[in-house]
Amino acid sequence: MEPVEAIWMVMTTLPDEAGARHMAHVLLEAGLAACVNRLAPCESEYRWQGAIEQATEWPLLIKTTAARYPALEAAIRAAHPYEVPEIVAWPLAAGHAPYLAWVSAETTPGGR
Repeated sequence: MEPVEAIWMVMTTLPDEAGARHMAHVLLEAGLAACVNRLAPCESEYRWQGAIEQATEWPLLIKTTAARYPALEAAIRAAHPYEVPEIVAWPLAAGHAPYLAWVSAETTPGGR
């Protein structure tokens, strides 16, 4: 099993439910994510090109490994409709060991 720090949580948001579902499937089919949680829509407020904007967005919480993160980020950028998509990631500090081992196995090429 990889050290817990090698398991990462990644977050992105999509402008609609269909896009969120599609992104989840792209990442899972490519073996870049072990699990993607499609969360309920949220209201986002942000500054964009000098103006304050508001949008309904669908967040995704993605479980992967540090080793797979670069490819996962590239896949999100390639499939994302936003010019500057939110893609943020953080290493996990702790977690249920069997779950973390499963994330590692599912995202390791040849590990499934």
